[in-house]
Amino acid sequence: MGPQITLVTLGVSDLAESIGFYRDGLGLPMQEREDDSDVAFFPLDGTWLSLYPRELLAEDATVTADGSGFFGITIAHNVSTKGK
Repeated sequence: MGPQITLVTLGVSDLAESIGFYRDGLGLPMQEREDDSDVAFFPLDGTWLSLYPRELLAEDATVTADGSGFFGITIAHNVSTKGK
């Protein structure tokens, strides 16, 4: 597998409102999810978009959510096997 961005995650302040914008406003297809889930996934052509609460995304990245160093976006490159 060559270099490919497989997932772009946006840290959002209001998950329900953001889901409405991407699913209902832009018409992106959304993967089924539990109502109380903290994440929403949108399968796109060759990559996935996910929405995740900004505070939790910052915590996952081990940075603070406030301040100018964290913009609330992460990019992932996933592979099927460990590289050399």
